[in-house]
Amino acid sequence: MTGKSNGWGNPVVYLAALLLIGVMLGPVVYIILGGFRTNSQITTDPAGLPGPWVTGNYTDVMTSDVFWRQAGNSTVAALATTMGVVALGVMASYALARYRFRGRAAMYALFASGLMFPVTVAITPLYLLVKELGLVNTLPGVILPQIAFGLPTTIIILVPFLRAIPKEIEEAAAIDRCSRLGFFWRMVLPLSVPGLITVGILAFVNSWNSYLLPLFILNEQDGFTLPLGVQAFSSQYSVDTAKVLAFTSLSMIPALIFFSLFERRIVGGLTGAVKG
Repeated sequence: MTGKSNGWGNPVVYLAALLLIGVMLGPVVYIILGGFRTNSQITTDPAGLPGPWVTGNYTDVMTSDVFWRQAGNSTVAALATTMGVVALGVMASYALARYRFRGRAAMYALFASGLMFPVTVAITPLYLLVKELGLVNTLPGVILPQIAFGLPTTIIILVPFLRAIPKEIEEAAAIDRCSRLGFFWRMVLPLSVPGLITVGILAFVNSWNSYLLPLFILNEQDGFTLPLGVQAFSSQYSVDTAKVLAFTSLSMIPALIFFSLFERRIVGGLTGAVKG
């Protein structure tokens, strides 16, 4: 005779989940709260709460032209990367998912193998290529490689979405004299919106947090993105720990908010890709 479940599940699982959440959120909370403290507070009680709360560190950063310039660079790079990844990814995924042609499996395997080669491995030849194209110290020199490295994940996620679209819908569209391009615009794109949102969010967050590629490509501070700006700011104000923490907090908050708002979309998109 089996006992009835109390509805709470295994407490060990919840305890492990809480510990994992604490480990992940602890540094983020410390950085955000550290921006509301003074350097003396951090020195005397590194793990303490602000007392009193100081907003001057955040206001100083937010009134700085350097911060907003770098935030603008990050925004432009992230939005351009997202649009490029989504547009090229959905077109390539559509061809791989809906058409039969020689070499299709090999092409899909080639994109899948791209997941095993991070930007770290290819940074030197990539820098030489960008330099040869004359894109060093420009945002396009960062955006184009980010699009290329974002395509493998995008295609892996979108292909199952597009394969799951019933062929009967395409046949019905063909009977109504809808062209293949018209079917793509009128049916495929609306039906694959959850997947498009998922890959768009992932591309945006990855671009916003990208550090290594901009480090090699961007040399002048006016062209820095926020991850590089954090490094430059921490070097310039190394003795002002509280202000560095405030700058770091403001740099990561947009990505955290963006990711938190669309968390369910990401989970739903990935679930749909697995089902497809």
